[in-house]
Amino acid sequence: MPRPVWYWEDFKAGEVIEFGEKHVSRDEIIEFASEFDPQPFHLSEEAGKASILGGLCASGWHSCAMLMRMMCDEYMLDSSSMGAPGTDEVRWQKPVYVDDILRVRRTVLESRPSNSRPQVGLTRLRHELINRKGEVVLVMTGWILFGRRISGEAA
Repeated sequence: MPRPVWYWEDFKAGEVIEFGEKHVSRDEIIEFASEFDPQPFHLSEEAGKASILGGLCASGWHSCAMLMRMMCDEYMLDSSSMGAPGTDEVRWQKPVYVDDILRVRRTVLESRPSNSRPQVGLTRLRHELINRKGEVVLVMTGWILFGRRISGEAA
């Protein structure tokens, strides 16, 4: 098993990076909604147009899942992540529509060593999902537990 690339020490407060690109298709919006959030405006273009949302749009939970996938592809799977104690905030700012192209902006809000486990650090991150117009469509904030580098290990 390869060694992690990202450790707790690699997340510096104030650091901002952008990553990922995800094209959102009509079929995947409907497929996700059919299984997990079958509200009419997530299932049909007609119902979407008739709603306050103005068109077929992705479930907010689908947006969260797409964000999670982009996080995994960019850094989580190559990290010493030990999971998360929960999410502090999820805000759906704008709908995600068919053919939107999404990217992620990650901001490290704070980072501190664990008081009870010296081999663990806690990092509070804000992830913003951004559409091709540059609009923030989703904000998710929470703590992630990362393993710390072994003393003397090179970065």
